[in-house]
Order: sequence, then structure tokens, then C-alpha cells
Amino acid sequence: MSTDITVQDTPVDSSRGFRGLARRVGRDHWAAAGAIIIVVIVLAAILANVLSSITGQDPYKYHLSTLSDSGVPLGAFGGISPTHWFGVEPSTGRDLFAIVVYGARTSLLVSISATVLAVVVGVVVGVTTGFFGGWYDRVMSRFVDVLFGFPSLVFMISLTAIVPTAFPKTLLLVLVIGFFGWPSIARVVRGQVLSLRERTFVVASTAMGAGPWHVILRQVVPNVSATIVVFATISIPSMIGVEAALSFLGVGVPPPTPSWGRTIGNAIQWVQTDPMYLVFPGLALFLVTLAFNVLGDGLRDALDPRRRQGGQR
Repeated sequence: MSTDITVQDTPVDSSRGFRGLARRVGRDHWAAAGAIIIVVIVLAAILANVLSSITGQDPYKYHLSTLSDSGVPLGAFGGISPTHWFGVEPSTGRDLFAIVVYGARTSLLVSISATVLAVVVGVVVGVTTGFFGGWYDRVMSRFVDVLFGFPSLVFMISLTAIVPTAFPKTLLLVLVIGFFGWPSIARVVRGQVLSLRERTFVVASTAMGAGPWHVILRQVVPNVSATIVVFATISIPSMIGVEAALSFLGVGVPPPTPSWGRTIGNAIQWVQTDPMYLVFPGLALFLVTLAFNVLGDGLRDALDPRRRQGGQR
């Protein structure tokens, strides 16, 4: 997905603000729908305790009476009933609605935290290497190349498998996923800064005696903020996918903590007898990934000066 946003030739006009951005995004019906889906899922994750109390179900409570002798949920569509809105989990009888809702909390916590870590590190490295250049730029660029060529998924699986169980697994996932996520944004930001540092307003600020960090914080960073926002938005679904993949492979958050990835992994062996066990967590993962991607596209268009000027004609 493209994150190519033209760097403005003049300093960013901060007067446009959040309201102007919200209006431009709102004109894109797909982006607005994506934003609504994200808000609903985030609220569901935050209010997971409230939602589970409404249904009277707990994601850690077994309901063996809802299962047959072979562990298959009784009733149609995986045991869906007024008590169990999404049915129950095979072999354990845990409420699937509660698992999906609490799984949203796990996936969003890991993915958003990892994205924040990756963006902070990537922006710092990208801005400084692009602005200062020299040996520092050459060394960091080669390091980024090495990380791009590294089998990150294999390393993540190995690391999460060998780290002592006493270390918080969620924190480990955030650190590992975030570490391998920053090189992409660093490369994009560096390219933007290389162009920016030759622009008139940056050269003029330097000629007037402004220090390098003043120029970076007041001139450079505001002009790459659009790229950062878009990249962060479209990185979140990638981070969710990585967390789901690790949980799917059994090296993510430890059971019985609800996780979309591990639930999907467990559902594979039951897909012939209880397909609904796969449908609901898979649909949740698909919706949140699609929502972040279409919102990222909408933000890219809303923050692109060329598109904004074209729409005003």
C-alpha cells in the first residue's frame, strides 16, 4: 500500500487542525466506515468486562453441559443461543463472544503498543539520519538493510519460545514486534527528510542561526507528520497480523488468555464439525484489518496537499 505523500514546500499550516482533517476524512465514505468500525472494536475491547457481564459469561469459565460427549457444541451453529451469542468453544465450552471481545483487547493492546514503539524509534532514526547524513547515515542505512534481510518471523518464534516464562509475554511481544517494525518507517521518513533539508524554509532557518534540533522539531517533523500518521495507521493491522500469527503458532500470549490468533489456530481442527468457531474470530480479525487499511487510505488522501488542492478547484 502506498504511503507516498508529497512534502510541502512551505511549513505546515497548523491552523487546519483536527476538525479540518476529520471533515476531509468524513467525505470518504469508506474511510468513515473504517473509522466507525475501529471505534466500535476499540470500545468493545475497553468495555470487555461490561459486555461479558451483560451476557453473563466469562471467557475463562467452562460450560461442559453445552458440549456433546465428543466435545462438539450442542445445538445449531456452534451452540448459538440467547445465553451464548456466538456459541461456545469446542472441548471447553467457554463462551465464544467473551473470547472474541477479550481477544480484541489483547490484539489491540499488543499491536498499538508495538506500533507506537516502532514509530518512535523509526521517526527518530529516519529524521536524524536524513538530516545529519554522513557516517551516521551510512551505518544506520546498512543496519536497516540487514534488518530487512533478516528472517524476522523465525527470530520472533525462537525468541518468544526461549525467553523465561517469568518475563511478561505481552511485553515481550510488544518489544519483539516493535523492534522489527521500525526499519520501514525509518526508511520512509529518511527519504522525506533528505528532500526537506534542501527546501528554502529549512535552509533559511539554518542561515538565520537556528540550531539543528530547533530546525528538526519546528520545521522538519511537522512536515513529515502526515507520512507518520498514515504509516502508523496502516502499520497497526500488520502488527495485529503478526501477533495473530505468533499466537496461531502457539508462541504468542499464553493460554488461557483470549487471543484471536490462538483461537483461529485452535479452530482449524474443528472446522469440519464446528465452522462457526473459526468464523467469528476470523471475521473480527478481517474487519479490524480492513478498517485500519481503508482509514489509512483516507488519511493519506486527506493529508496529501495535491489531492486537497485539487478538491478545492
